[in-house]
Amino acid sequence: MLSFLWALIIGGIIGWIAGLILGRDIPGGVIGNIIAGFLGAWIGQAILGNWGPVVSDFAIIPALIGAIALVFIVSLVMKSMRKA
Repeated sequence: MLSFLWALIIGGIIGWIAGLILGRDIPGGVIGNIIAGFLGAWIGQAILGNWGPVVSDFAIIPALIGAIALVFIVSLVMKSMRKA
């Protein structure tokens, strides 16, 4: 149970940092940050592998790169949906 909570916290922080780096808001607030962190970690580790520092089963660097890519894509989709 504690490892699951720790994973939620780390996922949220990764999603939050990705949003800060890009200067874009993630829809959904804290929940959006957690989802972006988890999905970004999955994408980043699937493409780039598990290298760099690991915290709570997240390889931080690939997870952050994946989260940045995910936040960028989601923000583009949300922007195009607002214009339509």
